[in-house]
Amino acid sequence: MQEQYRPEEIESHVQQHWDQQQTFKVTEEEGKEKYYCLSMLPYPSGRLHMGHVRNYTIGDVIARYQRMLGKNVLQPIGWDAFGLPAEGAAVKNKTAPAPWTYSNIEYMKNQLKLLGFGYDWSRELATCQPEYYRWEQWFFTRLYEKGLVYKKTSAVNWCPNDQTVLANEQVIDGCCWRCDTKVERKEIPQWFIKITDYADELLNDLDKLEDWPEQVKTMQRNWIGRSEGVEITFDVDGSEEKVTVYTTRPDTFMGATYVAVAAGHPLATQAAVNNPALADFIAECRNTKVAEAEMATMEKKGMATGLFAIHPLSGEKVPVWVANFVLMEYGTGAVMAVPAHDQRDWEFATKYDLPIKPVVLNLDGSEPDVSAAAMTDKGTLFNSAEFDGLSHEAGFNAIADRLAEKGVGVRKVNYRLRDWGVSRQRYWGAPIPMVTLEDGTVMPTPEDQLPVILPEDVVMDGITSPIKADPEWAKTTVNGQPALRETDTFDTFMESSWYYARYTCPDYDQGMLDPAAANYWLPVDQYIGGIEHAIMHLMYFRFFHKLLRDAGMVTSDEPAKRLLCQGMVLADAFYYLGENGERNWVSPVEVTVERDEKGRIVKATDASGREVIYAGMSKMSKSKNNGIDPQLMVERYGADTVRLFMMFASPAEMTLEWQESGVEGANRFLKRVWKLAYEHSQKGATVALDINSLNDDQKALRRDLHKTIAKVSDDIGRRQTFNTAIAAIMELMNKLARAPQESDQDRALLQEALLAVVRMLYPFTPHASFTLWQALGGEGEIDNAPWPVADEAAMVEDSVLVVVQVNGKVRGKITVPADATQEQVQALAAQEHLVAKYLDGVTIRKVIYVPGKLLNLVVG
Repeated sequence: MQEQYRPEEIESHVQQHWDQQQTFKVTEEEGKEKYYCLSMLPYPSGRLHMGHVRNYTIGDVIARYQRMLGKNVLQPIGWDAFGLPAEGAAVKNKTAPAPWTYSNIEYMKNQLKLLGFGYDWSRELATCQPEYYRWEQWFFTRLYEKGLVYKKTSAVNWCPNDQTVLANEQVIDGCCWRCDTKVERKEIPQWFIKITDYADELLNDLDKLEDWPEQVKTMQRNWIGRSEGVEITFDVDGSEEKVTVYTTRPDTFMGATYVAVAAGHPLATQAAVNNPALADFIAECRNTKVAEAEMATMEKKGMATGLFAIHPLSGEKVPVWVANFVLMEYGTGAVMAVPAHDQRDWEFATKYDLPIKPVVLNLDGSEPDVSAAAMTDKGTLFNSAEFDGLSHEAGFNAIADRLAEKGVGVRKVNYRLRDWGVSRQRYWGAPIPMVTLEDGTVMPTPEDQLPVILPEDVVMDGITSPIKADPEWAKTTVNGQPALRETDTFDTFMESSWYYARYTCPDYDQGMLDPAAANYWLPVDQYIGGIEHAIMHLMYFRFFHKLLRDAGMVTSDEPAKRLLCQGMVLADAFYYLGENGERNWVSPVEVTVERDEKGRIVKATDASGREVIYAGMSKMSKSKNNGIDPQLMVERYGADTVRLFMMFASPAEMTLEWQESGVEGANRFLKRVWKLAYEHSQKGATVALDINSLNDDQKALRRDLHKTIAKVSDDIGRRQTFNTAIAAIMELMNKLARAPQESDQDRALLQEALLAVVRMLYPFTPHASFTLWQALGGEGEIDNAPWPVADEAAMVEDSVLVVVQVNGKVRGKITVPADATQEQVQALAAQEHLVAKYLDGVTIRKVIYVPGKLLNLVVG
């Protein structure tokens, strides 16, 4: 064992050993408890960032810990390789997405290996490979045959200059992110999967996910948005058209004073025929960005159609307006407006001077004042004809029943959740496996023509998808008939929704999944990823698993038992002002700082000596140039130090503030562990530990050791508070460093302790632990060593500290044998001089004893 800790020598040697031995390659072993630990797969952007490092270190710590518990642990890795960034990079670098992607994968793979993550690399997959997406295409055709896939026309963001569909995040201030052209709303045919058929199950099964964060489950419940209400149909005066609305508040129905419809609603189209101003307004609405989330904050605009709906119960005519906050894609494309009891309706009514009629009393029974805002509480009805005096619930039921009697209302359960639109008009994605025959018949691509391979040798112009631009690519033949392939590609959420299952059998070529392997490993025991994936990815992830179950490929209901959402990584941000007042961001790696006595930055200068402005801590990002390159940190301190700091600096689910001083602290700690182990090993072999001959100090040290083992085991396994586990190991190391090393039993005890410490550190610092285990004479390799087990007997206290009170006031503390009786404790207390003076010449009238904790003597 070398005297100095040199991670650059140790880590490459250990990593080479793992590769040669295929240490982390696993197969199914019946009779052995399995553990499937999975971190969300990375997008091959080119370089790892600290968010990746944190995610994958958490996963590796858990996987290595579970492996030491004797479980058959699967920890795979792959690449979420399709997506728009590759197209942008290809255009910028004048290449095709495929070579850019494969080159990034190779580079990032080497970076992951440098960090020592224990992956089963034999299961590596990239979602852009035909061997992977062929099964996704095959499954889509089966879903189509089951009636779970359909095509319909839907609104999208359309850039008329680039002639392409834009995702919501590509629309900036209503304009295209590439060319700044005003974005339009356009109706185009798109493919959908019926996730709404699973809405109730997706909602109800959240209750089964006991080890998922409540925040994630709440977000999913809100996204599914189950509501019970009534669908109501209005006749329209002078028109054969009817207008249907859905409301969760039928109790307020007598307060409906107008109906608002979407720009694409048939009534809007009808009214615009002879109304040019309305036609212009509808056109303006069509150019509004399609994003439901923005509806709440956008300016509410509308225009009267001149049409009137007939209130089904009162018979009153209520005006029909076109409103920009109503979308055809959501619900019926029309809403019943009750401005007295809905704030959005109130704002619109106030703006356009429409009637506001309150029909629900305040909770105290008074009439509401709706001059300044809507009253949204649920109270007793008034101003509602025959329904006056009814409670919210009674009013809901009575009005719903009356509407049903008249044939104009139906009770209905609605969902906010919408079917999953999987069509993308971009190139770098899996082709959707559908064809259109000459006679217009649309059908799935026959199985013998799968996979529909995406050509990789293409030229990108940044505007048109190469497979849309090449008419020859779409041509095919089905059953002897000419046909055209679909040129849309799948949403990349498709690939990331089932990759976890393919990891169980990546080379299986007889189907999408090998049921035996899939059901051995699934569900995932631990899933790790950012909270930003709480809704979209995790919803589709759960949905896809249920589809696989119903297709007979898996037997479990949910894909993952336990979910951990790691926090973001923050770093200091610095800038200097340019000639025009613009901010020029400087990497914190290039900045030297001066701090005050409280650690606050008071001055900062860049590499050139220029003073820069400190902008506080923020999420690591390219825009602020405050991302820290993990490779640089590994080269400077070693992978183990980076891993240890990432796990120690903050609880896993909280934000982590990157401080190089903290990294240096982690490095110093590892050097101390190394130094103590080196000094110990240099003294030669130790005798066997005789626990029956230990003195009190040795027993106390061994007690601390085993209490630490118990705490670290609980912190990593149950609580997943990795930072407190490391803190406990550090505290123990401080005690070991101060412990005497004079007798054989002193050294034997240190040997036991160091072998335990090295194993407890192994999940965090596997390279150093691997080397130290060998140097200390640990049995076999640490990769196969068992986790240390806390000795219950060693943790039993021989003595306890008892607080002594006289008349309720603390007068002293005494150490007594753990099994001392009350009489013995009282006798020892009387001998304690700080207590004795309060007992002199008085009578003890009452004794209150809490065993092992408190003795209270009441005197008088």
